Amino acid sequence: MGDFKDLRVYQLSYKLAMEVFKITTKFPKEERYSLTDQIRRSSRSIVANLAEAYRKRQYPKHFLSKLSDSDAELAETLVWLDFSKDCAYISSDENSYFIKEYTEVGRLLGGMINKPDKFIIS
Repeated sequence: MGDFKDLRVYQLSYKLAMEVFKITTKFPKEERYSLTDQIRRSSRSIVANLAEAYRKRQYPKHFLSKLSDSDAELAETLVWLDFSKDCAYISSDENSYFIKEYTEVGRLLGGMINKPDKFIIS
């Protein structure tokens, strides 16, 4: 089995974290240490927890725990995206795009969580 960077879920979530970074550069300066920081951290944590999970594949419970952490960070990112939309920092279309793409990340993570044997190292 290849590296975690070969996983579609990793590639998509990494791309989205970079898009979140780019879009948040336009957020107001007063949000720098609150919303901007929070959404960047959670979007990056999706990817980081996924990478950690992949490296812990020989420990099934730890693997699933890190995948669960990744999924929780995804949910947090969705909340920050909603705040971003409702504060008029991103458009409804931008929010819809992120919701759609992050829903796909969640689907892929769910597949890993529901069928860990495909990834576990014996």
